[in-house]
Amino acid sequence: MIRVVSACMNKLTRKAALLALLTAFAGAAFAAEGEAARKADPAKGGAIAQGVCVACHAADGNATGNANPKLAGQHPEYIVKQLLNFKVKDGAKAPERVNGVMNGFAAALSADDVRNVAAYFSSQTLKPSAAKSIQLVELGQKIYRGGISEKNVPACAGCHSPNGAGIPAQYPRLGGQWSEYVEAQLSAFRSGARANNSVMTTIASRLSDAEMKAVADYTAGLR
Repeated sequence: MIRVVSACMNKLTRKAALLALLTAFAGAAFAAEGEAARKADPAKGGAIAQGVCVACHAADGNATGNANPKLAGQHPEYIVKQLLNFKVKDGAKAPERVNGVMNGFAAALSADDVRNVAAYFSSQTLKPSAAKSIQLVELGQKIYRGGISEKNVPACAGCHSPNGAGIPAQYPRLGGQWSEYVEAQLSAFRSGARANNSVMTTIASRLSDAEMKAVADYTAGLR
């Protein structure tokens, strides 16, 4: 009986810890929403995108190479957060998110530029990718919708929504994204190479390579 109670308490403690992480992330996301909510000019953002971002993300945000994310239709709050994370904050020695290319580009953007670029890309129409493997999709669907209870991995749908649309100001759209990019980001979270989201770092640390690939392939086909 004591062992059963102890096991239950441990599970509750883990769930409470994960809930605390989710709450903290939501708070940071709402702060980013405040940045994005200020008056933005998509036209000015488009001019920047077509002059600076086009090489990696394409003029309309539908990146043609799977090493770069599709930004078309992404929530502006999320784009704002990522661009701010690429910048070095006052008093900090390094940015929250490290990328040799994006750190340089983000550094050159003003607060208005960030909001305008985010507004522009969010207004574009996503050209979705597609799942590639029936076997991967089956496993990916299971994890995305139901999580992995034995590993204390929550269902992805809880934060990114059943159809992958995400929740504005809190969680990014994943549906239709390049599977290769999603897989790469999960791997980066697990290794610590990407450390700007403690919730995803925790979750990714519990996923195997096969599970990451499966989830990534499944999200690519979500609409």
